[in-house]
Amino acid sequence: MPSLSPLIENSATEQLKQLEQGDITAAELTQAYLDAITARDSKVGAYLREEGERALGQAASVDERRSKGESLGKLAGLPVAVKDVLCDKSTLTTCASKMLENFRPPYDSTVVERLKAADAVLIGRTNMDEFAMGGSTENSAFQITRNPWDLERSPGGSSGGAAACVAAGMAPLSIGTDTGGSIRQPAGLCGVVGLKPTYGRVSRYGLVAFASSLDQVGPLSRTTQDAALLLETIAGHDPRDSTSLDQPVPEYSKTISEPLKGLRIGLVKEHFAEGLDREVESAVREAFRIYESLGATVKEVSLPHSKHAVATYYVIAPCEASSNLARYDGVHYGHRTDEVAMLAELAAERKSLEAAKDEIGLTRLDSTLVRMYRRSRSEGFGPEVKRRIMLGTYALSAGYYDAYYLKALKVRRLIRQDFDNAFGEVDLIAGPVTAQTAFKLGEMVEDPLSMYLVDLYTVSANLAGIPGISVPCGFDKAGLPIGLQLLAPPLEEERLLRGAHMFEQATNWHQRRPEM
Repeated sequence: MPSLSPLIENSATEQLKQLEQGDITAAELTQAYLDAITARDSKVGAYLREEGERALGQAASVDERRSKGESLGKLAGLPVAVKDVLCDKSTLTTCASKMLENFRPPYDSTVVERLKAADAVLIGRTNMDEFAMGGSTENSAFQITRNPWDLERSPGGSSGGAAACVAAGMAPLSIGTDTGGSIRQPAGLCGVVGLKPTYGRVSRYGLVAFASSLDQVGPLSRTTQDAALLLETIAGHDPRDSTSLDQPVPEYSKTISEPLKGLRIGLVKEHFAEGLDREVESAVREAFRIYESLGATVKEVSLPHSKHAVATYYVIAPCEASSNLARYDGVHYGHRTDEVAMLAELAAERKSLEAAKDEIGLTRLDSTLVRMYRRSRSEGFGPEVKRRIMLGTYALSAGYYDAYYLKALKVRRLIRQDFDNAFGEVDLIAGPVTAQTAFKLGEMVEDPLSMYLVDLYTVSANLAGIPGISVPCGFDKAGLPIGLQLLAPPLEEERLLRGAHMFEQATNWHQRRPEM
């Protein structure tokens, strides 16, 4: 097999500079990544679809316009992979579900629209847990994705494909979504940078909804500088999204190298409790020491309601999911069952009941319409999606709404108040992304509760609507990456990126690459 181009070892910022200086062409860069996908993705499974022909066409167009001296967008010629949950009218959007296996959107999501306007090269669509529900990328209806650092282990989820493709050198940048940690957790397990913006900072228009009050779109990359570049491209007000914030977007990539003087870092005492792996704890505590060596002060803070975060999340998110996914019934949207087979099945059941003179059974027999809904949804959704729909439907049902959903909303308010109080004392909060490094594939498939607890350190940020970032901060003895999570007050992505960049400049964890 021919060796891969050294171009894929550079950061996106370095590649952009090479493109602007004429040292390389967008076509050469795109081909280098397509070669890497050909060589590596059969082992990793990060992509659901490589869009090679379209990507080379976009790259050639950028090269032609650049040669004519035309004005180009911020990402001109840079390949970007997109999680298969954002609508793109040029290709399918499956959400890794049989329910949307053949869905081609009639419009672009705002994020895809902004990537195209920035002249990015859209190189492919990445794998994910079905409808973004899961923490291991094992819930995809089409394939599993493997961690490039150890192919027997999970890359995390639900943006496992988006993280794995960057870690494996199959894209310099990717777009993921984060509902309970689905960018930061896979970024931490794959040794890349992943950023969840403030809720409303990036438009959700054209994002296939999982839990509407929690979902956010954000970047994954090899460096914080690259994350800043991608975030400033996709962020900003969008009148088509009623939750979009009408606030100016700073040029994060231009201020990221400015150190934060007098930085106060918060250490959450509840984060260092039973269950945290010792090697992860050691790496995170070493990160605090590095910050102190850079002039920052570390102060202990408390988030007393964080212990309720996972339970609160797993009431609110399934409730919203059960509502959002109600539209996929085979009539309005999504997979429709084989009607001929369904009618034959129904006729056979009726005949059997009539022969047995089972009057009660006959009165309970589905109508044709109900049977079609039932079979369409049963065939279209996977086990994890069904589990969450049932959880959400139960919690929203008459008699249980106040006891579960309303109470969860009240606890959510308390979690946000905890963060507001903490940010009165510190500028950033730092801690682990996950309690352990990448787990083995299949290890938690039969234990959904353990899988839900993987989100222990990340869901609070979604409930509070604040931004968070995961950056590499070490490796365990098995050679698996460890992530450091930083959190900031709402709309303080600039502070977050500058703080993360300070740490990155003092370490070299982000420069390590898996052997592929």
